Amino acid sequence: MACPENMFFLIVLFISGVLVCFGQRDLITTMPDRLDVLTGSCVQIPCSFDIPHQNKYTFNSAILPSGVWIKENSNFRERPDRVIFNSSKLVNRYQGEITGNISQMNCTTVFFNVTTNYTDKYYVRIESQPYRATDPDKSVEIDVSDLPSSPILTVSGEVKEGIPVSLNCSAVAPCPEHPPELTWTLPTQFTTENQLQENPDQTKSVLSTVTFTPSYLHHEKNITCTAVYPVGTSNKTTEHNMMLNVSFSPKDTSVSISPADSVSVGSCVNLTCSSTANPPVTNFTWFQISEGKTTQVASGQSYTLNVTGDGGLYYCEARNSHGCGKSNEVQLAIKGQEDSKTSGVGFWFLVSGVAAGTLGVILLISLISLFVWRRNLRLHDGLERTDSPQGQNSPVGTVCTNQATAGEEPADDQPEEIHYGDIDFSKLQTKDAAQDRVQGQESEYAEVNVTGSRAQVPHLNYLDGLYAQVN
Repeated sequence: MACPENMFFLIVLFISGVLVCFGQRDLITTMPDRLDVLTGSCVQIPCSFDIPHQNKYTFNSAILPSGVWIKENSNFRERPDRVIFNSSKLVNRYQGEITGNISQMNCTTVFFNVTTNYTDKYYVRIESQPYRATDPDKSVEIDVSDLPSSPILTVSGEVKEGIPVSLNCSAVAPCPEHPPELTWTLPTQFTTENQLQENPDQTKSVLSTVTFTPSYLHHEKNITCTAVYPVGTSNKTTEHNMMLNVSFSPKDTSVSISPADSVSVGSCVNLTCSSTANPPVTNFTWFQISEGKTTQVASGQSYTLNVTGDGGLYYCEARNSHGCGKSNEVQLAIKGQEDSKTSGVGFWFLVSGVAAGTLGVILLISLISLFVWRRNLRLHDGLERTDSPQGQNSPVGTVCTNQATAGEEPADDQPEEIHYGDIDFSKLQTKDAAQDRVQGQESEYAEVNVTGSRAQVPHLNYLDGLYAQVN
């Protein structure tokens, strides 16, 4: 059995430990662990506190408590210069303001015109007669920089072709009075929505949400979220880039042939199927079209075959988890078929050319013959007229037509007169007439001069089978 002295010692030690433990947590504060601040801007420190039950009776909320901020270390009794702000004083080392209601245990504080010297750890102390306590176990670290921190980009779910998707961009707002402005750069049309929101640690940030419908053309394209922070009379800018990862079915599916030139029947040809897809193509299938019937002939990205007489039509299909894509149909070029087709076409053009040339020559000859015939006809008429000059007696009289202009009519006041003349047929020589008959000339024409005016006499005299027209 332990002696009474030892038992008493243990009890005293236990009570002392409990008192010491409660003495270290006379004040329990809640603050962010870290704040990133811009030089020349302001910083708001969200702050709240709680008082353990055993000390609440000493906290007098009726009298406005004071909030004190201590820099570097919570122990300020040996270093009073560590106290940089006291709400009960008018002059402080740091320009600031406690915006929270301390009576309601809200110690939120704003510091203005932050400089790089502000970078450090900070503790909170609450003073209210007779309650005074500091929380040495909780501090906030302030990091002051000349450049703002980059915004954060996040995607809500998988980005699939044709399905609307939302992208979120978040930028911290250490000075809620001057929050950053967020803008987007995307390779397509979009709509945005911006709002100032509170984070779980009670800090503020600006959230911008953009909504758009992605296409396979947007795959691996960059998007940018830019944050512009107003600082005094100038701005400070930062941005975050991200590459889009769009899921889509196979696109631009095509077939390449090796060798590309025409091949002989019986030789080997290699067909290769190419396609763009995300995720990559997992299955390639080959089809042949022959006599209007489509048949699956192989699988795999490449297909090697022996060329048959008809060559045939071929195409491929590429498939992934989002769908499939079909290539255009390709025709194998066969040497023999190409030569025969080329020869047939050449022969046809040759025959057509010869026929056209022959027709042209015949037409040309016909035109020339017609021209010569008409020309000879005119010359013949001219010679007949010049052979019997006017006023010369001929074996047989020749009718001479009126040389007046066609369509000319005699005047109404001058009646047409008919003049008659005597014809002496004794001058006709029988020998000459006989010779003319032998030569097959059945008609003789004589031109007779008459006295007076010349008039056309439509009078025919028949004599021995000869005709004469008297003018």
